[in-house]
Amino acid sequence: MDIRVRKSQVKGVISVPGSKSHTIRAVAVATMAEGVSVIHSPLESEDTRSCLKAAVLFGAKVEETPECWRITGTGGRFKDPGHTIDMGNSGTSLRIFSGLSALAGFNVTFDGDDSLRTRPMGPLLDALAQLGVKTESRDGKCPVSIQGPLPGGKTGVNGKSSQFLTSLLFAAPLAGQDTEITVFNLNERPYVEITLGWLDRLGIKYERNADMSWFKIHGGQHYPHFEWTIPADFSTAAFPLGAAALAGGEVEIRNLDFSDLQGDKAVFDFFDRMGTEVERGELSTIVRPGKELKGIDVDLNATPDALPLMSAVAACAGGTTRLLNVPQARIKETDRIACMTRELRKMGAKITELEDGMVIEGTKLHGAVVDGYGDHRIVMAMAIAGLAAEGETVVKGAEAAAVTYPDFIKDFIRLGADFKII
Repeated sequence: MDIRVRKSQVKGVISVPGSKSHTIRAVAVATMAEGVSVIHSPLESEDTRSCLKAAVLFGAKVEETPECWRITGTGGRFKDPGHTIDMGNSGTSLRIFSGLSALAGFNVTFDGDDSLRTRPMGPLLDALAQLGVKTESRDGKCPVSIQGPLPGGKTGVNGKSSQFLTSLLFAAPLAGQDTEITVFNLNERPYVEITLGWLDRLGIKYERNADMSWFKIHGGQHYPHFEWTIPADFSTAAFPLGAAALAGGEVEIRNLDFSDLQGDKAVFDFFDRMGTEVERGELSTIVRPGKELKGIDVDLNATPDALPLMSAVAACAGGTTRLLNVPQARIKETDRIACMTRELRKMGAKITELEDGMVIEGTKLHGAVVDGYGDHRIVMAMAIAGLAAEGETVVKGAEAAAVTYPDFIKDFIRLGADFKII
């Protein structure tokens, strides 16, 4: 599916869906827990569907209504899936459930789509192997096979993706003994904070140092069941924010909780620095375009998912924007630095590609046919760029937006965006 985008103004009210990071963590914890957990307002998307399918294959029972998921957990006593688990496009689900599978005494094999097969698993597999878990993979990528049990012990993990550490932190409490983890080169710290927030909420005992380079997780613990409402996703909210900054009248974004641990709430600060008017209220956030959108320097290490949207907006802003310290953007669904550079240049953007970021000189964009690379965030970012470009932009493979935001096209048309499915 492709979408045609024409220059247009957006205005109105929008409510963004629930957090993917929280929804996947909630399903994983509910799978390990004793009893029935209730997850209110979960994100319904392709990635969370992959996660839910894995939970069922591990032995959890799932009851769904439009408002909530009720998951009867396994108490850590997983069922043998009996066949390869297809994780689709969900890297977060793959990494977390790979750690969980190490708790079982049988072999579990995971695979996914072409994009998932490009994403590194080596650091997590190496960390599990140091703990005595048997692993096999295709050059450190899917398909991967894992066989426990996970006894505990000492290990080290490269934190080039925070998901490797998150996987170990979730699995380690169910190991028989304590687990000590030394972490190297940690990126994306806010995502680890989200994981630790879940451990704290459920009373899991652990120790850590201030810079998150060392953790000790006590073994022999149990996850209790829980009931919790998933907060709105700030990484998704970035797209109506960016649209308002580039093509706005006034846009009201409802149901954002700025007290939540999601790192991507910082994107609202980035846009404030660029000249966008952001008015935060208890029940809604009002965004207006401001008098002038100007370039800034920003460290994206904690918020790598913001790179596609930030680069699209920066291409239209006055002056120079530097998106820095985000090498992990190259190992997401795609190499997002290279892909955004390539596609925005088709629209006339002036970009210097760095190993760990981008330098962007603002200019006027023109329409073009651009590729979404099967990456939900690239698809949405290029569509936002099209709202400010002269002429017509066609975004190829727009169905990828459904990975995290199934109603993206419908919601933006309701705001006034000139989107048409072709």
